[in-house]
Amino acid sequence: MSVTTTTQSVSFLDLAALHAPIRDQLDAAWAETLAHSSFIGGPHVESFEQRWAAYCEREHCVGVANGTDALELVLASLGVGPGDEVIVPANTFVATAEAVVTAGATPVFVDVDPDSLLITAATVEAALSARTKAVMVVHLYGQVAAMDGICAVADEAGIRVVEDAAQAHGARYRGRPAGSFGVAATFSFYPGKNLGALGDGGAVVTDDTELAAAIRTLANHGRGSHLLHTHSGRNSRLDGIQAAALNVKLAHLDAWNGHRRLVHAAYRDRFEGSEVTMLTTLASGTPAHHLEVVRVPDRDGLRARLGRAGIATGIHYARPCHKHPAFARFDVRPLVVAETAARHQLSLPIHPTLTLDEVDYVADTVLEAL
Repeated sequence: MSVTTTTQSVSFLDLAALHAPIRDQLDAAWAETLAHSSFIGGPHVESFEQRWAAYCEREHCVGVANGTDALELVLASLGVGPGDEVIVPANTFVATAEAVVTAGATPVFVDVDPDSLLITAATVEAALSARTKAVMVVHLYGQVAAMDGICAVADEAGIRVVEDAAQAHGARYRGRPAGSFGVAATFSFYPGKNLGALGDGGAVVTDDTELAAAIRTLANHGRGSHLLHTHSGRNSRLDGIQAAALNVKLAHLDAWNGHRRLVHAAYRDRFEGSEVTMLTTLASGTPAHHLEVVRVPDRDGLRARLGRAGIATGIHYARPCHKHPAFARFDVRPLVVAETAARHQLSLPIHPTLTLDEVDYVADTVLEAL
């Protein structure tokens, strides 16, 4: 191990550096959008929907305004509502649970695997009740959950599986892409995602033609046709300029994910045998490494030390969903793994423009601090 003697700046995510090599392509996409004025819908949206459906090995893709809307529209189209329960991992961003509450249903928070911090078949099975309508499987940090077991439990119980794949663009499990397992899957294209737009955006993918049509209707003010509103819907449509940018960036997604895997492997080599606990990669899984989450004894002390060394970090997440006041009304037993992880997890820099020298600098600083 080398000794850190200088301070340098390491960004958590550098979108300017990511976009610089493809700036001409993005400018051309913007100019084309201006030329044909297809700002809502139009050829860029249609093209991206077709390409993203194919990438996820699905029949249909419906572009929407953001990832949270995607979750809410799926639940609404599946008829989830008051009196229903939806199983949700406690270790996730609050949008997963928000969507359940917005639908009028009850989120049933469950614990996660201690090694991967993902929802499991066992935690799903233990939470089943007569009121369970669906399970929201979150592919967290860029890793697809063990879907074979989860889908088997859900099929036996007669409940729907919805994939929240907002952090798993391009990840795979047993050779299948994230988003190809449940009745539907949702994606966010928030700029910081592995596949990010130049603003907000989201999508739902599914093989169910009727479900796709229902989601598209609800997302477009409930229109059955332009002048006929058959449902009370909302305005949630993917902008043409965002689709244009996504079309450009999709061509680079696999290469960007490949670099993330190199960065992750470098971190794993450096932290082997140390006090840094890295997440376990599931057998037969190929993560996209959206986040590099580690667990350390003194998370806050280490984060402060890294900050002084010019290294940007994040916390995903500082508390589990069921510990937020917004969900305090739901009766939740202690969820030990999620609650313990929240006190110790720290997200280190990982992105397609991070250099291996920067990884060494981060690792050196972490190991010296420990």
